[in-house]
Amino acid sequence: MATKEWKKYEEVAQYLLNQFAESFGLGVVEGKQIIPGQSGTNWEIDAKGIKINNEGFLIIECRRYRESRLNQESIAAIAYRIKDTGADGGIVVTPLELQKGAKKVAEYEGIQHVILDPESTTTDYILKFLQKIFIGISGKVTITGNVNVQVMHDGGFIHKKDENKT
Repeated sequence: MATKEWKKYEEVAQYLLNQFAESFGLGVVEGKQIIPGQSGTNWEIDAKGIKINNEGFLIIECRRYRESRLNQESIAAIAYRIKDTGADGGIVVTPLELQKGAKKVAEYEGIQHVILDPESTTTDYILKFLQKIFIGISGKVTITGNVNVQVMHDGGFIHKKDENKT
């Protein structure tokens, strides 16, 4: 059975946020899990960002809505999850910009917005956050001519190889 597109989107977002965790002030990003709320309710979250030095966590929610932008009610619901679980803030990942009211609520509540292309994979992606853009592109590369490969560790050569490739 094929993985549903929204599930793939969540998995790719979690993977990429973990790869760029430092940019978000995080040490690590964990996958989907259940977090208990102070209200007595359990919350299923798409991912959990553990802050550097394990000094708190962020709730991460992914919404792969391709035609409608998140509205203020949607962001307010995430803000309540943050409050109820005692999280230090949140990250919402979407393919589109937030609606005007949603942006205001997100700013006020400390929810960071990340834009991730809906067709992203762990190797091919466009991820935008504040003034940063992360791009991944994969493909086949053919090299003709001379190739010089140097493997270095701590500034010293480990291996050097020159080849003539055609």
